[in-house]
Amino acid sequence: MRYQIRHALVQYGADTILEDVNFEIRDNEKIAVTGRNGCGKTTLLKLINGDIRMNNLDSDEECGITMAGKQRIGFLHQISFPEGEISVEEEIRKTFAPIFSCESRMKEIEERLQSGQDSALLHEYDTLQKQMEALRGYTWRQDMEIMFQRFGFSLEDLERPIGSFSGGQQTKVAFIKLLLSRPDIMLLDEPTNHLDLPTIEWLEGYLKNYDKSVVIVSHDRMFLDRVIDVTYEIEYHRIRRYPGNYTAFLAQKEADLVKQEKDYEAQQKEIRRLTEWIEKWKNTPTKVTAARSKRMAIEHMVKIEKPRRFDTRAFHALFQPRVESYTEVVTAKNLCIGYDTELSRVSFTLRKGERLAVIGENGIGKSTLLKTLTGLVKPLGGSFSFGPNVEWGYFDQQAAVSGYVQPEQTVLENFWETYPLLQREQVRSALGSFLFSQEDVEKKMGQLSGGERVRLALCKMFQTRPNLLILDEPTNHMDIVGKETLEQMLAAFSGTVLFVSHDRYFIRQIATGVLEFEGGDVVQYPYAYEDYLHEKEKRLARSGGSGGNGGVSGNGRTAGNGGGGTGNGSTPTLSDVFDRKTYYSPGKIKSRLTRQQEKYELQLSQSEERTAELKLQMMDPALASDYEKLMELQSQLDQEEQNQESLLERLLETETALQELEDGGVQGNL
Repeated sequence: MRYQIRHALVQYGADTILEDVNFEIRDNEKIAVTGRNGCGKTTLLKLINGDIRMNNLDSDEECGITMAGKQRIGFLHQISFPEGEISVEEEIRKTFAPIFSCESRMKEIEERLQSGQDSALLHEYDTLQKQMEALRGYTWRQDMEIMFQRFGFSLEDLERPIGSFSGGQQTKVAFIKLLLSRPDIMLLDEPTNHLDLPTIEWLEGYLKNYDKSVVIVSHDRMFLDRVIDVTYEIEYHRIRRYPGNYTAFLAQKEADLVKQEKDYEAQQKEIRRLTEWIEKWKNTPTKVTAARSKRMAIEHMVKIEKPRRFDTRAFHALFQPRVESYTEVVTAKNLCIGYDTELSRVSFTLRKGERLAVIGENGIGKSTLLKTLTGLVKPLGGSFSFGPNVEWGYFDQQAAVSGYVQPEQTVLENFWETYPLLQREQVRSALGSFLFSQEDVEKKMGQLSGGERVRLALCKMFQTRPNLLILDEPTNHMDIVGKETLEQMLAAFSGTVLFVSHDRYFIRQIATGVLEFEGGDVVQYPYAYEDYLHEKEKRLARSGGSGGNGGVSGNGRTAGNGGGGTGNGSTPTLSDVFDRKTYYSPGKIKSRLTRQQEKYELQLSQSEERTAELKLQMMDPALASDYEKLMELQSQLDQEEQNQESLLERLLETETALQELEDGGVQGNL
């Protein structure tokens, strides 16, 4: 047991936040803490970190916190650095203070040993060397530079003053410092905020292979599924432990609730039966003893608590557009986006009813595209147009959460200021649909959480009933129930949606197409997210192929299944051969396909050998704590497995073509 909390009570004033909390961290567990916004997740992290105390610590209850030895705890949360003028490298180097202290002492010992041998100094030097190895002291600069670039920075940014970075970038620097410090217990509060998809995917692998404990508060469902192996849920001030990832937790919670409901109903039925028997026979002398026995049976029952359904309160503004748009909703042709310099050049078409997800690395132009379409940023070249009858609504989560508001203005006044012609009842009804009910409408804007400000911004946008929704990171700051509600709303929406998101689960549930910013290219995939991933894997496997995938890219290509060639890696079927009026004889066709089959079999065998070799390397005990090397090997292993899938697919196509030829397929086609 690494860490344990027993029967904790946490209160703020008269409000109970956490009650009778039992929480433990075992060995190298990766733990998720989930629950509704405001349920006390961050409060629990603060309790673990020692920022707050239990309210019942001095009581006579069996409560308290115990740790196995001295555990170094690291906590990631929103931060601004007080020394804004120092460089980023100087700030990160503070993390390596123990390493520099070891180095300094080792140099002192080396100088002293030059004048003569000293067994005590030699022993201390040996201890310091082991400590340096444990701290990764010999590779600290390499680790820093790799980690820094993984988070989307360039090495030149190390020389910039920390104060010149945005709040989100400073949080990323704080995250880098935390990962490099390698604490025994790592506490992460919404770690995927401000990260793009490639960085999130890298972080998943890093945390999964981290050899110490991690406690994560996150609303990113796919991230939780891929990283964690234990889930704690906070609901109605209580906390409960579930083994498994987030999906396993949901299934187990539902099953437990169904069982509890059945057990509760069965017990209540038995209590009613016994009570009715007692009432019927209690005054009968011959039944007094039996009645007393049945009453004692009721009193000694371990009462099953009446189950409470999940806390699923969420906004419910299902709406339809005010007017219908025509088929062509947005068309962009070589649209050059950027501020002073070009970030990307985009061509795409968005049609009525489609929900297009815009994905890619940070800083490459995704949000700038939305701002260009809504007129907030002028295009640097090219053109775009909206179709007839298009009425758009724009949601910008950065403006919603961080934009200026009058702090003393109430929620009701803020909404009414935007829609002054609405009646009070209409305003309260609209706000109530987004969980601003009763006294909540009198809440001051300066007191709203990020999630509440997002809900208010969405409420104001939906009030116009647009037929095109342009959404920039709409799920940031939402809890999981809120995300699921928004997913249901958008799935039922009869209009069109263009949205930027890094939430892969949300994208998977909503998107009917993907517009990917990658490198200097922008490609439109007319597929749902899972099919997009599959198509992209195939394209990567065919790297070096010459097209065949249609697609709208920066130069007007569309990534689809139709198109020109088959590429160098794909095998034409017999019908392809004759459709293109090639005049090879069946014998030549068979000879070529046979050679191709042998080539693919050889390549597959070589790939399997490389896979086996990589797996052996990963089992090497010497690499057990070398996470960079392990991640590199895992990446190579993933590539080999993808390559094998592609080779198997081509081999199957070749074998099918040979079989057709042997069965007389050529003659039939002729």
